[in-house]
Amino acid sequence: MEQANFGRPIGSHLGKTIYESIENEDGQFTFDRIADCDTDGCCPLDQLHKNELMLRNGLIYKKAS
Repeated sequence: MEQANFGRPIGSHLGKTIYESIENEDGQFTFDRIADCDTDGCCPLDQLHKNELMLRNGLIYKKAS
C-alpha cells in the first residue's frame, strides 16, 4: 500500500498498530479482524472475502460501504 491515510489507533497486534480505518486509492476500509496465520507469519489469502485487504501483519480490513 503506497499512499494511505490511517484513522485513529484502536489497538495493537504483534507490536503493530491497528487503525480503525485506512484510506487509499481504492477507497476506505475499516478494520474487521485478525487473520489466521502460521507460526512463520504466513497468512493464507483464501481467508479474504470480496472487497477486503490484508496488511502484512495479518490485519484484515473490509471496504466501507
